Amino acid sequence: MLFNSLEFLLFFPVVALLHLTLPQRWRVPNLLAASCLFYMAFIPAYILVLGLTIVVDYAAGRWIARLQGPARKRVLVASIVVTCAVLVSFKYLQFVIDNTVLAAGLFGWRLTGPSLDIVLPVGLSFHTFQSLAYVIEVYRGRQAPERDFTVYATYVMFFPQLVAGPIERPQNLLHQFREHHVWDHERVASGLRRMAWGFFKKLVVADRLALYVNDVYAAPEAHTGPQLALATVFFAFQIYCDFSGYSDIAVGSARVLGFRLMENFDRPYASRSIAEFWTRWHISLSQWFRDYVYIPLGGNREGRPRHLRNLVITFGLSGLWHGAAWTYVSWGLLNALYLVGAQLRRDAWSRWPAGAGLAAMMTVSLPGPLRAAFAVAVTFALTCLAWIPFRAESLHDVWTILSRLPTGWGGPWSVSLLSTEQFLLRQLPVALLALALLELVQWPPARTRLRAALRQSALPLRWSAYAGVALGGLLFGVHRQQQFIYFQF
Repeated sequence: MLFNSLEFLLFFPVVALLHLTLPQRWRVPNLLAASCLFYMAFIPAYILVLGLTIVVDYAAGRWIARLQGPARKRVLVASIVVTCAVLVSFKYLQFVIDNTVLAAGLFGWRLTGPSLDIVLPVGLSFHTFQSLAYVIEVYRGRQAPERDFTVYATYVMFFPQLVAGPIERPQNLLHQFREHHVWDHERVASGLRRMAWGFFKKLVVADRLALYVNDVYAAPEAHTGPQLALATVFFAFQIYCDFSGYSDIAVGSARVLGFRLMENFDRPYASRSIAEFWTRWHISLSQWFRDYVYIPLGGNREGRPRHLRNLVITFGLSGLWHGAAWTYVSWGLLNALYLVGAQLRRDAWSRWPAGAGLAAMMTVSLPGPLRAAFAVAVTFALTCLAWIPFRAESLHDVWTILSRLPTGWGGPWSVSLLSTEQFLLRQLPVALLALALLELVQWPPARTRLRAALRQSALPLRWSAYAGVALGGLLFGVHRQQQFIYFQF
């Protein structure tokens, strides 16, 4: 079931009303039943796949808590293997077969592999990581094993964040299913506002920009540098508004129900470095890889070579997590290269005082705001460059885009496809206005003043403003029920 669908518009009020009015003992079963219905709206049979990982990790958590010594670790490893095997079978098996056949061909061996044609269960990577986080936290002694199977199953399947996060730790979410949630007008209104803002990001900004991005990236060889650059910048905002819009709807709908989910985005394009960007973008996934991959590998504790190796492994796995394609792996490794390069540059300047002094002179010569703006611009440009392999259909398309980016900047910026021409004539003004509104609302001083003004305004004026946002979404949104980008992961 898509958030941007009529089904969800009917589904959510019923679930919320039942949750806030049923006796406490029936609320968790109500949420579990609703989550099952929400998930089964995609491919009903895949509820069995999700059920398998839930049973395995629930049993593993209970078992680990009763054991002592090496046996605890054996159960942990077995749980991780089984859970990851499900993910690999559905998401990576065809990728492994295809690359095995390709590698054999390089050595002159003629192999053929089957075409499995497996449909990936929606959100499989997300709820797999949430299940793994639970088992690992129980093993580390940071989370007591959940004894109520219904509560644990609802923790994994909680429908607001089931298919695209945030990836919640058990310490934050599990105990909330035992809390008694009452109707609170301000909380419900706040949740609905957050949902409305998420729908604005998705329908008005992301889906409108997608009209141009999809046309250009479908035929990169037919476009010049300015068109490819514009499409890449548009994709940066498309994926941000698409994914953060989903997170807003998830956080907002959970808030209506009385639950507190973690924030998944914090104005990532205002970052002044790639390292800072990864503390602001997809925060729940970044923290997952930090805590369960990067730090166990040794983090930055075992010398510079191993530190850089750990960065490359972590970001390579992060790219592979996003999809079974070399384009995603390339995206992850490119981000690792940024971080490794920044670290090596700092190391070189620490050993070469003259270079460090020259860099300091260059930056000090700029006023503070310009220095910050320059850092943000460079980080955004590097991020956009990394989005190219993420969005491209193949590594061949990546090469085509990179080779054509320098072309066409001296002549007329004509558009070769009618659909993109129509976009520039009809859709671009709305898209630019929506982006300007997005940045204005996200700018902290403006956001603070806006919230204060709404709180202090009269009730009719406040609700008129809310109605205006909703009407704007209806009038200017792209109503094609386009799937959220991260649903495919």
